[in-house]
Amino acid sequence: MSTEAIDILNDYKLRRTNGRISIINIFMDSKIALSENIIEEKLTGLCDRATIYRTLKTFIEKGILHRVIDENSIVKYAMCNTDHCSSTHHSHDHVHFKCQVCGNTECMDDLQITPMQLPNGYTAKETNYLILGTCKNCN
Repeated sequence: MSTEAIDILNDYKLRRTNGRISIINIFMDSKIALSENIIEEKLTGLCDRATIYRTLKTFIEKGILHRVIDENSIVKYAMCNTDHCSSTHHSHDHVHFKCQVCGNTECMDDLQITPMQLPNGYTAKETNYLILGTCKNCN
């Protein structure tokens, strides 16, 4: 068992189940955002689809993971950067980059977005910034 995964669950006051620990380990080992299908493939025999879905939902609510929506409306998930998110504050105003060659999506935490001023009466809950192009590995 990964002590780092256990520490994350303890920090967010979540039960330490094998499924949760395994899911955190998958994300800690990945530099790219992952779809539910990929997570499910990596957890074959460990967790069922409903458990994975509930765990991802809990991790998003707690600020461990965030959603990345690509140009095809496919939802992927990525670890939150602890510099921007905590159990009390969840902020993802950064760019996501999707490579049109390999299909990988990654967070670009260093590219911060200037907050947009919405017209009166509008309130933003979540913002998604996606750049499509070719990643450095595929160039």
